[in-house]
Amino acid sequence: MNTRRTVLFVLLAATQACAGSGPGAPGPAARPDADRVARLEAIYQARADSLLLNPHEADVHFITGMIGHHAQALVMAGFAPDNGASPAVQVLCARIINAQSDEIAIMQRWLAERGLPVPEIHIEGSTLMVHGPEHAMNMPGMISPEQLRELGEARGADFDRLFLTYMIEHHEGAVTMVHNLFAADGAAQGDFIFKIASDIQVDQATEIARMELMLEEMTAPGP
Repeated sequence: MNTRRTVLFVLLAATQACAGSGPGAPGPAARPDADRVARLEAIYQARADSLLLNPHEADVHFITGMIGHHAQALVMAGFAPDNGASPAVQVLCARIINAQSDEIAIMQRWLAERGLPVPEIHIEGSTLMVHGPEHAMNMPGMISPEQLRELGEARGADFDRLFLTYMIEHHEGAVTMVHNLFAADGAAQGDFIFKIASDIQVDQATEIARMELMLEEMTAPGP
């Protein structure tokens, strides 16, 4: 069931419950009439239009910041092929690049549709430039230029270890961003924001657990 149907179902259930409390009211199986459905559709559409024209400040901050956050992850993961990363780390990096490149494009489109400043991403090797809102490069979990340079110079097992360490920190920052968004009063009410934030939280938490296990296996003492 999609979000719109869920919202309408809840509203319909509520109105039926209220209507069913009076004497002579129809039983719980009675279906709402067409006028009631139309009114609820109108309410839902008005709410969606309001969110489109007046996006919540916390939603905009989250989307703008997550574009820059994802962009740094692309740089970090992009080192893997040339830095002698293990097959497991290379697979992880490819997944990060595919998923987060798609999300960057989706989030940029969301901002553009609302006439808001859109961070533009430029990556050349280890150099990342984000043109747009300044806070797009000042998010939790972002590693420093020195750390990024260190990662770019690492090779083989040293790269794997450093990448996993830094990317765990990076992902934890993204999860913090989601928590901050959901904690903001009135934020994440739109279908898009709620879904992409929830997806990011689940994906990054899952990858954190996977990377922690990979790092543990690398650092475990031999027999």
